[in-house]
Parts: sequence; structure tokens; C-alpha cells
Amino acid sequence: MLTPRTSHLIDLALEEDAGLGDITSRAIFPAQHRSTAFIEAGHDLVVCGLEIAAEVFGRVDPALKVKLTAKDGDRVKKGGVVLRVSGPTGALLTAERTALNFMQRLSGIATQARKYAAAVHGTGVRIVDTRKTTPGWRALEKYAVRCGGCFNHRSSLGEHVLIKDNHIAAAGSLTKAVQLCRTEAPHGAKIEVEAKTLAEVKEAVRAGAEVILLDNMTPDQVARAVSVIAGAALIEVSGGVRYETLRNYAQPGVDVISIGALTHSAVAADFSLTLPVKRTGRKS
Repeated sequence: MLTPRTSHLIDLALEEDAGLGDITSRAIFPAQHRSTAFIEAGHDLVVCGLEIAAEVFGRVDPALKVKLTAKDGDRVKKGGVVLRVSGPTGALLTAERTALNFMQRLSGIATQARKYAAAVHGTGVRIVDTRKTTPGWRALEKYAVRCGGCFNHRSSLGEHVLIKDNHIAAAGSLTKAVQLCRTEAPHGAKIEVEAKTLAEVKEAVRAGAEVILLDNMTPDQVARAVSVIAGAALIEVSGGVRYETLRNYAQPGVDVISIGALTHSAVAADFSLTLPVKRTGRKS
């Protein structure tokens, strides 16, 4: 994930946090002062963002040497060490918060994704994310979703056609919106249509949609829609799905459940960076 966009995000984060320098570390530690530290998990989690954290340390000072003791996607127990870093103490502490911020956000998403993936294990249903991501962080957050065992929906508006309620309202009808997209969309682009009622489901089938998104339906309504579609299109369920009800929606015939909570509601994972205590002063 060390792409030019990620590099830019690291630059922005370091400028935000240390653009004026680190007056505390600079006051305490001379340039030759060296330390070794480690980052450990504060609870059971799925780790993500390790290479980005390593890049942060190296960006602050190439003299900082990082050793990864886990890899993205690993389950880590509370207290498990995932990274060790050694080098100039001042630089190490300057990089600490930015490195941890990337890890905490991405590991929180990966941990959330693993929980949702486990909930539908054995059903054949894929859990996918949405575009409800932190601006600028979409590629990273979708990477974290994959590290947790879930899958990605489209990453941008240009990837495939998804006709939603506002498109339908402005076009005049669901059928009209599908016809326009069929004419103008690139060759081979799948056409997905959002349907809120069984009447819209039937219209989407007649219009030839390849994917039908069942929006904010109950599990019983989803079951009826699956019977109506009868294999004529892939079926996505979205809206109103909570972790507690997820298994109720993972029914035979449903292919995908999209959940914005994978990214927009993930709680940051807990990590801490620790330097072993150094004792100073004369021996008694």
C-alpha cells in the first residue's frame, strides 16, 4: 500500500504533527542518543498498516531501523508485539503518534471486518464495504477491509453503473435510467439498480439489470425478492443491516451484503509504543 497517494498522506500527517519540529524531544535528547522501542497491541485485534508505520519512521529519520514482527491481516493477542524500532531517540518519538494513528485506524477496520466475515462464514455470502470512507483514505481503508477477510465494492463512481433512487427520480423511471445507462455506459460495464420495493425489483428484472440492490428491506422482504429475481441477476442487500441481524440477511440467493459500518463506524484499535526505562545517576 506504499503508493504515491499513501506517501502524500504520510507527508500531510507528519507536517500536521511535526511541521514545526518536536521541541520536547529536541530539548531532552541530543542527536547521538539512541533507543529501542516496540509497539504492542492493547487488545485482541487484526493488525493492519505495519508497512505504513515503518515508512513513517523511515521518513522522519532514515537512521531509524524497523523490524516487523507480524504482517498485515494477522490476528494478534493483547500484549503481542508487532513492530520494533531502534535509532535516534528524538526521531523515534517524533514519529510515534503518526505511525500509531495509521495503525490504529486501519487495524480497527480490519478487526471489524474480521468480525463481520466470521458472522456469515459458511453461507457463501460476501460482505463488502461501501464508499463511506474517510476522504483521501479510501484505498487504505478498503485494503484494511480485505485484510480483515471482507471484500470491496466499487472504489469510485467510474468502476461500474449503480442506479440509485435519485438517479431514478431525475430520469423519470427505473426502466428509463437503465436504458440510458445501457446506451452510454462503457462496453462490458455491469448495470446495478437499487430497488426499495418488490414492484421496483420486478421492474429491474424486466429492464435487464445484471445486479439488483435490495435497499432497506426486512429479511422477509429479501426472501420474497429473491423468489421474484429467481437467478436473473446477482443480488446485493444493503441498508438497515446490523451485525446482530447479519445472519438473517445471509439467505440462500443473496450474493453480497454491503455494509458502510465496516469503515465509517470502526473503532480505532489500541496500540502503544514503549521504550524500556533507562536508569541514570551514580551507583550507590
